[in-house]
Amino acid sequence: MNDTLKKVLKYSASAAFAILLLWFSFRDVEWSDFAEGLKSCRWEFIALSMAAGSFAFWLRGLRWRRLLLPIDGSITRITTFNGVNIGNVSNYIFPRIGEFIRCGVITRRSKDGKATYDKVLGTVVLERSWELLVMLLLLVVVVVGGFNRFGGFFVDEILGPMAQKFNFSVWWLVAILVASVAIVLWMIWRFRESNTFCRKVWGIFTGILQGFSSCLKMDQKWLFFAYTALIWVMYWLMAASTMWAAPFMDSLDLIDALFLSLVGGLGFAVPVPGGIGAFHFIISLALSAVYGVPTELGIIYATLSHTSQAITQIFFGLGSYAYESLKK
Repeated sequence: MNDTLKKVLKYSASAAFAILLLWFSFRDVEWSDFAEGLKSCRWEFIALSMAAGSFAFWLRGLRWRRLLLPIDGSITRITTFNGVNIGNVSNYIFPRIGEFIRCGVITRRSKDGKATYDKVLGTVVLERSWELLVMLLLLVVVVVGGFNRFGGFFVDEILGPMAQKFNFSVWWLVAILVASVAIVLWMIWRFRESNTFCRKVWGIFTGILQGFSSCLKMDQKWLFFAYTALIWVMYWLMAASTMWAAPFMDSLDLIDALFLSLVGGLGFAVPVPGGIGAFHFIISLALSAVYGVPTELGIIYATLSHTSQAITQIFFGLGSYAYESLKK
């Protein structure tokens, strides 16, 4: 099987999975109720959510530029902003391809070829690793800090079904998962010299650690962390604004908005184009399990949130692509 056919099968499977998740999410929705729910929304808050998303793109470009400046000081803010936008819209065609495409935007704009593709890709890996780490840390803080409020979602909806399948208690399953991860990590470290696979995995792991260390040593590192904090404030505002737009979610507060933002981030981590289907499924599941929101109302929130983000990303992505094409 040649590489082209493998890629076609891979992306076809990804798209099919997205469609399956969409069907699973919308299968019990009464479309008349869905339409009435949309009519009752406060659209000015959706506009606020889209504005927050737009500012988050700019902040992501500024943060990425902090990692690129030691490689090539000529990289401009508008170039990194365009790279982020073009990468975002590319992910709606093929999942994860945007991270590679935005590297190409930078290498084309680099003077004297200082920003080679492999160096730029390293900054993207570092940035995405840092983003994932912050998201997981925030998720742990929110869930542990409000376990009575949110812990049931993970225990009942994620760990519970797994425990029932294997006929274990939830806490035995947690212990087994932790022990399994520890054993795998030990084996990778133990055979990092003699086994090719372990050596590659260990190389990735140490590379990420070195990247985190380099963040602490960079010039004006406080800007990198400030941008990261502001980006997450914008993500938080996006979720809160969409929540304020839906009258049936008036009882939820800002902590709930942060929880939904983090859960939605897990949906975008699923390898489907633009998080389509996965985002709708996990958000509606969280709203139903944690807050008792009916499925058709949870789907309205998920649809408002995802569609407003998608429109914003497509608008800026196409605009940045046009700008870069004309600039070339």
